[in-house]
Amino acid sequence: MTTSPKNTLRVLGFMTGTSLDAVDMAVIETDGHDILSFGPAGEMKLDGETRAIIEDAIEDAFDWERDEEEPDSFEDSRMAVADAHLAAALGFMAVNGVKSGALDLVGVHGQTVLHEAPTPERPGRTVQLIDAISVAEGLGVPTAFDFRSADVAAGGQGAPLAPVYHAALVRKAGMSGPVAVLNLGGVGNITLIRADGHLEAFDTGPANGMVDLLVQSRMKKRMDEGGRLAAAGTVDQAVLDAYLAHPYFAATGPKSLDRFDFSLDPVASLSLEDAAATLTAFAAQAVALGVARCSEQPKEIVVCGGGRHNPVLLAAIRDRVGAPVSTAENKGWRGDSIEAEAFAFLAARCRLGLPISFPGTTGVPAPMTGGRIVEPGAE
Repeated sequence: MTTSPKNTLRVLGFMTGTSLDAVDMAVIETDGHDILSFGPAGEMKLDGETRAIIEDAIEDAFDWERDEEEPDSFEDSRMAVADAHLAAALGFMAVNGVKSGALDLVGVHGQTVLHEAPTPERPGRTVQLIDAISVAEGLGVPTAFDFRSADVAAGGQGAPLAPVYHAALVRKAGMSGPVAVLNLGGVGNITLIRADGHLEAFDTGPANGMVDLLVQSRMKKRMDEGGRLAAAGTVDQAVLDAYLAHPYFAATGPKSLDRFDFSLDPVASLSLEDAAATLTAFAAQAVALGVARCSEQPKEIVVCGGGRHNPVLLAAIRDRVGAPVSTAENKGWRGDSIEAEAFAFLAARCRLGLPISFPGTTGVPAPMTGGRIVEPGAE
């Protein structure tokens, strides 16, 4: 295999989010500290059959007790997710002229089907499904995976993990803290890069996830495209206040959420438009509460993730936070690829023995490494 000079690694990273929309891919070169260059990026949409297999695993995860063996659907999902990653990777590499021998490493997050944050009563639990051995064999490249388990076993939240990459992006853009990077996926999460460079991070609350589930339950669509439903509706203040009364918002970080930690039941009696408007306002107000809880107030907030494409959500956030809000593209970043890039970066840090989670980001007692690497032919 052709390797990069010194500690520079060329890594292909993958991410599949809780929206079950696509496999995102991106190549970066990094020494584990800084981003040295950006390679190609792309996506492959998940087909309906693969989504259905994953949705079965998610449904079974709801009823999976801690003392039981894992559901059979988990293994089906592992293989389906691995097959989707391989198909996506091979097509992506062919189109972009990326050869396996030019890659030092692959980083795969896998598909989250369960995330339970730790509580005083019970330890945390998190499950990301993918057959990493199949990916390593299919691509012929060492593959890093299972980035969250060690953090959870050490008492951490297991999320968010992208903050150390957000900090690298901020450095590459020549920005100085305090700066916040806000990711709007199924769940929102915020990274504060403080003036002294230290990191704080936590999940702000639901972002796209609840609106997606609402639309999927009432229409043959997967999301509120362009925020059009929310724009046509009226916020139900009583429902919004009830959502915001949840104790999660009174807690300080580090803290994390699962996409399904909040129910759609409170908006069940509302029209589709009013429900979308209320859930969008909920996501925006959750961000504002999160920003207010940061130890330093950011002088700028940079938004990445799918939610930045929703102008109604973005406008609602701008109305509620006391700082300028820009998008990833304003900084020359690839907003749809940041999470795939992040897991390429985390894979490199895993290979180099560098920490990927920190007391201020997941609540672990000390900075800690994480992830496992499987080599081709390891079976």
